[in-house]
Amino acid sequence: MKEELIATENIVKLASLIAGKPVSSTIELEVKNPYNGNLVGTVTTANAADTHAAIETALKGGQVLNRFERYSVLDKARTLLMERKEDFAQLITAEAGLCITEARYEIGRAHDVLLFSAMECLRDDGQVYSCDISPNGKQRKIFTLREPLSLAVAITPFNHPLNQVAHKIAPALAAGTPVILKPSEKTPLTAIKFVQLLYEAGLPTYMLSVLLGETRDVAELLVKDPRVDLVSFTGSVAVGKKIAETAGYKKVILELGGNDPLIVLEDADMELAITLAAEGAFRNSGQRCTAVKRILVQESIAEEFTKRFLEKAREYTCGDPADPKTKVGTVIDEQSAIYLEDVVKKAVEQGATVLLGGKRTGALIEPTVITNVPRDAQMVVQESFGPLAPILTFKDIDDAIALSNSTAFGLSSGIVTTNMTNAIRFVKELKVGTVNINEVPGYRIENSPFGGIKDSGLGIKEGVIEAIKCFSSVKTFSLPW
Repeated sequence: MKEELIATENIVKLASLIAGKPVSSTIELEVKNPYNGNLVGTVTTANAADTHAAIETALKGGQVLNRFERYSVLDKARTLLMERKEDFAQLITAEAGLCITEARYEIGRAHDVLLFSAMECLRDDGQVYSCDISPNGKQRKIFTLREPLSLAVAITPFNHPLNQVAHKIAPALAAGTPVILKPSEKTPLTAIKFVQLLYEAGLPTYMLSVLLGETRDVAELLVKDPRVDLVSFTGSVAVGKKIAETAGYKKVILELGGNDPLIVLEDADMELAITLAAEGAFRNSGQRCTAVKRILVQESIAEEFTKRFLEKAREYTCGDPADPKTKVGTVIDEQSAIYLEDVVKKAVEQGATVLLGGKRTGALIEPTVITNVPRDAQMVVQESFGPLAPILTFKDIDDAIALSNSTAFGLSSGIVTTNMTNAIRFVKELKVGTVNINEVPGYRIENSPFGGIKDSGLGIKEGVIEAIKCFSSVKTFSLPW
């Protein structure tokens, strides 16, 4: 009877998994829909003993997959994901509050991560160095090969419940490195469902576990344990820096916050600039580290840009994330929406003007266009993780570069211009990890290098190819030749 009730109410019941087996704990975490508060599912959480068991199981190992076998698992997972794309999309929308169109788009991105990771399994990554190129050399050749790490830990955020998980797990598995995944407690259901899909695709269970639980029992133990070779984390600056302080002697990959500008020059294609500003600021409810957080517009075109941008912004309807007509769903929870509402109020108190939106209903906050925003306002100095579009003006290129570089972040940027000389100057002078010309700051493909500097990260790149390098080590050997 209980199982029938669960099926009727469409409540997902999952558990933390150690090598494919549910943990023995009975403590459950409830996951609720940010839009309506309905229970989406429950996850049985892990304790400290489970965490140690997961580490020991991974290190004990089992069947070693060769390159083709790793390819086959990832490629099969790609196929299975596309067969079940609507189930995954509906689950993402239910637990994260993202509109269904964004959830479906995320499935496509995760597909590409699996595709590119599978492709890299078939690519020979070794190099050869001849030693007789120097008068001090010998008749030898030096060869390199890549070997998997013993164990990696992946800690993922809520804003891309599937793609962020795929971006860490798939490259690690392509490298042959076992992983323990700790997803966000706000969106764990999609992560666990994805792990189960990888098992079904043929992944040996010892290669992957997924744990949810109290920070002291799971995340802290995983980060500190000396048996872990690498910690890959995506999330807040504060937590990332804490991980860097406590991880000890191991690799650390940190993908942290962003305060990305879209810089619109007076020679820009106006229609393109408006489209990029709206897409960058409002898609995914603005909850992307690479979202447009600041719209910097040259003074000479600010009036025209603002007028036309307002018209475009009105097209981004917010409401029920499950409704295909909705373009902007909720942020992750009401507390986050309250924070965004507060930073808007603070900007208004400093002299800013709200031209559109700004109203909150629960975890739903309207796409918001704000002008006359002071350069020291909280919403432009710190990261505002939501559908806010503050417009700031600049006098010339020198002013735009200084304004763009003025925050503690350095992730990405977008420049809208038809002048190649200006474009190249921004590429050279912006203190960020990525500069996209005539595109949103977040543009990339899943195998291209991605990552930031300053408070956005340590400069270590992600993206499938770079991640595989991080999840492996280089061995060098030489032979007489």
